[in-house]
Amino acid sequence: MEYILQPWPWYVSGPLIALVMFLLLYLGRTFGMSSNLRTLCAIGGAGKRAEFFNFDWKSQRWNLVVVFGALIGGFIAHQFLSNPTNIDLNKATIEDLAALGFNDAGQSLLPPELFSWDAVFSIKGILILVIGGFLVGFGTRYAGGCTSGHAITGLSSLQLPSLIAVIGFFLGGLIMIHLIYPILF
Repeated sequence: MEYILQPWPWYVSGPLIALVMFLLLYLGRTFGMSSNLRTLCAIGGAGKRAEFFNFDWKSQRWNLVVVFGALIGGFIAHQFLSNPTNIDLNKATIEDLAALGFNDAGQSLLPPELFSWDAVFSIKGILILVIGGFLVGFGTRYAGGCTSGHAITGLSSLQLPSLIAVIGFFLGGLIMIHLIYPILF
């Protein structure tokens, strides 16, 4: 009998995320991934050039463990816990994606039209990475955190700025996918 892997149901993964949040709150820490970039820059000596990076990065070592855990967990989930079945997309979605140049919509979570090495190392791909990276970096700094920090930590501790940021993230995503993305591709 073949065992088919399924995603963890919400009633398992949700309480696990909540448990992590309770532990972080209890320990007086906040969760977010973008703050790790600041820590990595501080480790690399960026504090000599910009005051923003001049802080005690050693106090943030625990958060770097979160990054390495996410990388290792992502690798394990992809390599050993993924179910390689097709994605059941609506026919209209498949037709819309085909019109945008995605030939095998639903065959992969990472379409090769965006995530192959050929796509990444094209002029268009490099420009998208550079401009997108700048916008994400600027946005996380301007918003005072990233999507995971605001959506998980900020909302769970009932912070109004995080609610505003999360609404902004979703609106930005909708604008991008419905208005800007069709122009780019």
